[in-house]
Amino acid sequence: MYTLNLTIVRFFLGALILTSILHAADWPQFRGPGGSAVSEEQNLPLKWSAAEGLLWKTPLQGRGLSSPVIAGGRLFLTSSSNYKESRLHVMAFDPNKGSKLWERQFNATGNTNCHPKTNMAAPTPATDGQRIFALFACADVAALDRDGNLLWYRSLALDYPDITNMVGMASSPVLWKDVLIIPMDNAGDSFVLGIDANTGKNLWKFNRPRNINWSTPLIMPNANGTAEVILQTDGSVLSIDALTGKENWSLASSGPSTIPSPTLGEGLLLAPGKETLVLSPSSGNKVPVPQWKSNKLVGGYASPLVHKGKVYGLSSIGLNVFDAKDGKEVAQVRMKGPFSGSPIIAGNHLYLINEEGSAFVVSLGEKTELIATNEIKDTIQCTPAVSDGKIFLRSDSTLYCIGSK
Repeated sequence: MYTLNLTIVRFFLGALILTSILHAADWPQFRGPGGSAVSEEQNLPLKWSAAEGLLWKTPLQGRGLSSPVIAGGRLFLTSSSNYKESRLHVMAFDPNKGSKLWERQFNATGNTNCHPKTNMAAPTPATDGQRIFALFACADVAALDRDGNLLWYRSLALDYPDITNMVGMASSPVLWKDVLIIPMDNAGDSFVLGIDANTGKNLWKFNRPRNINWSTPLIMPNANGTAEVILQTDGSVLSIDALTGKENWSLASSGPSTIPSPTLGEGLLLAPGKETLVLSPSSGNKVPVPQWKSNKLVGGYASPLVHKGKVYGLSSIGLNVFDAKDGKEVAQVRMKGPFSGSPIIAGNHLYLINEEGSAFVVSLGEKTELIATNEIKDTIQCTPAVSDGKIFLRSDSTLYCIGSK
């Protein structure tokens, strides 16, 4: 196994982790806390533009589709640059000022061929505020502490030479306690890894069908202190144990697809795709019970979310809203796409930004309605992140912070 371990810092890091608690304002992974895309933040900005309402903007080196993650008072981000995206960047910023605190660069060890729309910095990193775990589409994984010191590095392309993806991988890692979940679905050696977050070594390896998949795993905690990893692909949803990697259950369905990610909220498990499947999750080896499904939650790249008894998702016309209990459609809000990022909710507003940099704000009060369209006039393909009263967006060239001065 090709892994670099810097054990000299591990003892001190462990002590820090034991005392570190993620705050409600943190946004530690793709689509925020628990991958729910729902934040407890209140009173976020509703209106802004490229000329007004920006707290700061910072130029970026390289390209990236990854979203910012924020924890422990720092914002972390990835990008890729150089010929064929062969240079990998991990950066940390002060989320209040936009100043870069540090940057680390690595040479890609895996294949960097991909579709022109994407790049090696498509997966969103994961953090617990003390450590940052960055997965790149070339199957390189870097673990650093909050100050940019390298903890370990894995070249999965060297560990597993049959990994093959000529289009580009985009699934993001997720962290449960000290288990780092690495999705590596591809046309070659396809699997999901459970990695020891402290050492970079494998805890388990769960083999997957040889099929390209861009969906990010979902952690579903259980009442007994364990957790399940929910995976979906074209034609199925399944659960594996987060600690052992053993399969709990599998449910065949024609609905789920390979791009959007499963979502958990208010006692429901959503498996989005051609026909989004809404399930009532169960623990252990019990297969969850289907509640309803809808082909109006197609979504494309975007993942749906659940909030206050309603399910929100995208269709070809914009935002569709359903009653979470029975799937009855209760509202539609027309918005212009295309959308690469997913919607998020903070306070009582839904935020969604299209690829042209038009950010839509939808009120979720008694009436679901579009209340603002904000133009940044930059290509935005990431999902927004929110923390401490601020909204964070990134393009290939710029990191934006929207907030009050």
